[in-house]
Amino acid sequence: FSLTGPLLSRSTLFRLDALEPADLVTLLERALGDRTRGLGDEPAEIEREALEHLATRAEGDARHALTCLELAHALAIERTAPGGASRRRAGVESADQAIIVLADAEAAIAMRAVRYGADEHYDIVSAFIKSMRGSDADAAVFWLARMIEAGEDARFIARRMVIFASEDVGLADPVALSVATAAAHAVEYVGLPEARINLSHAAIYLALAAKSNSAYMAIARAIEAVHDEAAGKVPVHLRDASYQGAKALGHGEGYRYPHDAPTSWVEQQYLPDEHLGRRFYEPGDHGDESALVERWRARRGEREGRHDDGE
Repeated sequence: FSLTGPLLSRSTLFRLDALEPADLVTLLERALGDRTRGLGDEPAEIEREALEHLATRAEGDARHALTCLELAHALAIERTAPGGASRRRAGVESADQAIIVLADAEAAIAMRAVRYGADEHYDIVSAFIKSMRGSDADAAVFWLARMIEAGEDARFIARRMVIFASEDVGLADPVALSVATAAAHAVEYVGLPEARINLSHAAIYLALAAKSNSAYMAIARAIEAVHDEAAGKVPVHLRDASYQGAKALGHGEGYRYPHDAPTSWVEQQYLPDEHLGRRFYEPGDHGDESALVERWRARRGEREGRHDDGE
């Protein structure tokens, strides 16, 4: 994500996978047996369930597992000094030996920060978007929580939802864009931590909403046409006729005002000659979009409707 293409092409890329819990158990046992590293000179023992808890909850991160072991050891010393209950339960009467129990491990691991490096940033955002697209509200809220707890910029999350509202929900539920925009405004107006509720509200709504990408595909097709083909001139009857001398150039001549028609629609050319008859918008049939299209076709009259059905 950070290197340019030329640098990557001259490099060998390695993916470092998370360690397995069994590997971390070995590492932690090694650390406990080495008094000169990690835990210093204070002797320590650990109950098996505490050891397994640290290894399992460290999520494959060796550095974090060792850090939590140090913290659990410090908590054990604090809790048992002098000669506390955990030492007596383990049959160790010496005040020089601290026994790390499950409660110490749980307390240590609970103080960790949520992992969220560069890879996690992109992967979790991707999972969040795809969960909403897949209409899984539970997964959407889970990934939202991961981002919030990791300290992700709430404005970034809100922006992604505003984009999603048009890209993936679109005309199937026109209210979705208002909901997402309102959540983005709430982030600015309310701020965290309370704005997490507004973000959750929007994420769940977007996940449950009917989906249509017709608006996204329409603009993509139109941009492709503008980029790759002749743009064409604006038809004379559509040109601006408001300024002095425009009418002398014929601007606006022949334009028919739709509001003068009973259905507020008249048949006239709106695309340039070079693109006449092109279809950039392909209607979807989910949610509110189908009703919008039916009303649009009804306004255009029966003749236009028969033409559409025969295509």
